[in-house]
Amino acid sequence: MTIRAYRDADLGAVIDLWRACDLIRPWNPPAHDIAFCRSSGHGELFVAEAEGRIVGTVMAGHDGHRGWIYYVGVDPARRRDGLGTALMAHAESWLARQGVLKVQLLIRETNTAVAAFYERLGYAVEPRLVMAKRLDRGDGQKNA
Repeated sequence: MTIRAYRDADLGAVIDLWRACDLIRPWNPPAHDIAFCRSSGHGELFVAEAEGRIVGTVMAGHDGHRGWIYYVGVDPARRRDGLGTALMAHAESWLARQGVLKVQLLIRETNTAVAAFYERLGYAVEPRLVMAKRLDRGDGQKNA
């Protein structure tokens, strides 16, 4: 298994993986999120590849102050074999090379299994109030 930077030809396989991992939400089109990350100059999408297939992803970026992790996904058939841990270590290493001193991530409250995974990696819940506002619509739909 190798971890490498995303390439344009990976788009379909990455989207399929994200669907299998239930990472896609209608208000976050994956192709847009990937393009935005790659064009920002502050982020990178990494893919784990095994036997010619994409089996994992992690997106890492920073805002000039904190690092952020997104789209951690591992093929459901390959979970619990260390791939998620390897992807996180890769993203953390990339962020550290960018000069980032602290990394954060967001988890849906209902996703307790993922929270336990991150706790095993040394992440902890920090009491913060997260506020958000969608800039792409004014239809009153719930922020995500």
